[in-house]
Amino acid sequence: MTNSKRRRLTAASALLGGVLVLTACSSGSHKAAAGDEDSSQAKADAAAAKKSSEAQITITPKDGSDNASINNSAAVTVSKGTLTDVTMTTQSGTAVAGRLSADQKSWKPTGQLARSTTYKVAATAKDSAGLVAHENASFTTVSPANSFIGNFTPEDGSTVGVGMPVSINFDKAITNKAAVQKGVTVTSTSGQEVACHWFNANRMDCRPETYWKEGSTVTLKLALDGVEGASGVYGVQQKTVTFKIGRNQVSYVDAKTKQMKVTQDGKTVKTIPISAGSPEHTTYEGQMVISEKFKQTRMNGATVGFTDDDGKGEYDIKDVPHAMRLTNSGTFIHGNYWGGPSVFGSVNTSHGCVGLQDVKGAGDANMPAAWFYNNSMIGDVVVVQNTGDKTVSPDNGLNGWNMDWAQWKAGSAA
Repeated sequence: MTNSKRRRLTAASALLGGVLVLTACSSGSHKAAAGDEDSSQAKADAAAAKKSSEAQITITPKDGSDNASINNSAAVTVSKGTLTDVTMTTQSGTAVAGRLSADQKSWKPTGQLARSTTYKVAATAKDSAGLVAHENASFTTVSPANSFIGNFTPEDGSTVGVGMPVSINFDKAITNKAAVQKGVTVTSTSGQEVACHWFNANRMDCRPETYWKEGSTVTLKLALDGVEGASGVYGVQQKTVTFKIGRNQVSYVDAKTKQMKVTQDGKTVKTIPISAGSPEHTTYEGQMVISEKFKQTRMNGATVGFTDDDGKGEYDIKDVPHAMRLTNSGTFIHGNYWGGPSVFGSVNTSHGCVGLQDVKGAGDANMPAAWFYNNSMIGDVVVVQNTGDKTVSPDNGLNGWNMDWAQWKAGSAA
């Protein structure tokens, strides 16, 4: 290699080295700048944190929820602070009333929410330093199509006869019967065992083995909120109902003797002549529970299948007095003013009902029908005997007493 070539190579190496050094120095200068920026950002974050509230607001149901409960699910709570303002509105802007706890740590609506409604919640809180925090959420409650309710009898606070079962009719078919039944409890101060029986996918009745103890108190608890009764269909009820059992009154109708003995606590207090169903239209036999009372009501044969050739009812009485329902299919025990006094206690003439002597207008309290009406209550038992007809179906009215205890318990989903 010549001296001139050696000098050019050395110069090139020096230049390359300079470039490499320069590149290395450039890299080092960038790291130093980034470090300065990180330090500045950390200081800024720390300063911002000092200005942020420590109050932590929680809104339930969480933002974006659907199928939310209409009962107790909506709430706002705060930790490390106190709530200063909570507003809850429907999508249309209607305000929802609520109550703030005494310690200002929680807020809840005061009433039940509406189904199939979107609600917006805005909450403000402050911490001990007075720094303010905000939180917002929206959720949609369960729709009628995706929820079920149970319509129950008897009513809360009522006094009923010893034969009154708890009867619940659900507005949707229940496929998950075990879960729903688990959410229903019926207890009595008498200590009697209570069992529930499913007649079908919509109806469940609950009763003890024998009639309720007179003077006892029965409590029905519905804990169905959020319970999935069928696929995608949830309960919305959270309710406690109590009712009292009155005196023990059971009346015995004998279609053969055409007399009714009214007993209280096992003792006969009155015997009343009756007229039951005719041989062509016999009255059901069995234990029947009074489910409704009407001082006067209309009865038309067409509603229960008794029609003339023209399709009109064989009878249409617009003012049947002192009527009390015994079955869903139309069996009543009621006053009769159109039959002569000699009919009662002598001949069975009705289309299947049990008739007692009465007057038009239901205005004479001395009539046998008026006495029985005034001394009867929802839940009293009327036992009909010797008609020659079949025993009434247990699900035809509130008449589950016509099923023995083993069969009754076999219909439980528990």
